[in-house]
Amino acid sequence: MALKTVFAFGTQPFDPTNRFATSWLLPPWMLLACRALISIYIFTTLFFIMGYTCAHASLGGCLTVRRSFSYFTVITYWGLGFYFAAASVHTLTYLVRGGRPLLASFPRPLQALHSLLYTSIVTLPFLVTAVYWAVLYKAPWFELPFDGWHNVSQHALNSLFALFEVLAARTEAMPWVHLVWLIAILLGYLGVAFITLATQGWYTYSFLDHDKVGGRGYVAAYVFGIAVGIVVIFAVVWAVVWLRKWVTEAKMGRTGRFVVERRVDVEMSQVKEGE
Repeated sequence: MALKTVFAFGTQPFDPTNRFATSWLLPPWMLLACRALISIYIFTTLFFIMGYTCAHASLGGCLTVRRSFSYFTVITYWGLGFYFAAASVHTLTYLVRGGRPLLASFPRPLQALHSLLYTSIVTLPFLVTAVYWAVLYKAPWFELPFDGWHNVSQHALNSLFALFEVLAARTEAMPWVHLVWLIAILLGYLGVAFITLATQGWYTYSFLDHDKVGGRGYVAAYVFGIAVGIVVIFAVVWAVVWLRKWVTEAKMGRTGRFVVERRVDVEMSQVKEGE
């Protein structure tokens, strides 16, 4: 893959049928409501966790809150919230501007970044969920309902929210070049984790601590395994998106629910009333 391809924004028209702002299943107003509610839930969860933790010294207080920004789970959860907030704005403007979302007015670099943001939120949450429940979680279940709730919110509902976008939106299958950027994001986070170790003296995740896992070779194996994991997840999500588009559009003829449908319905009702 040529380097210029990785940094290219593309030459074809960006999202000419407003796939990022519409759904094959839900009318635009309902898609807007779902996206907005998901965004509100995510941000409410994040701010409640911060406030509740700060108010309870037994949970680590505000120091734990400050440290939380070094966790990949928390970073991706913020990203998920901001994606759904941005997607809500694009669907809202699609509605109020008669079928032209704000995204269509963006310069090409911002459009490309929105596409990459979409790719990240339909892949990374599945990685977070898999690593947490397969590697990090240790039974028994949490004693405090608060701990159980926020871990389910950040390590289970995150994937449910991602799955909603995979299945409900009209998006095309993600560009394969985005896989390079996902790996770059993971490498960048690895840098964040070791900067945190160097500046604050603690590991964000136990599998990065060579003393706990049995040596640096095991740390390298975990890192390599996560890299393989994101490749597999990307391929699976790509296939699911492609299959969803093929089934809904080619087989079912559900090309999309558009804002113009409401206008047609109104006109038809007026004709019937006139009769």
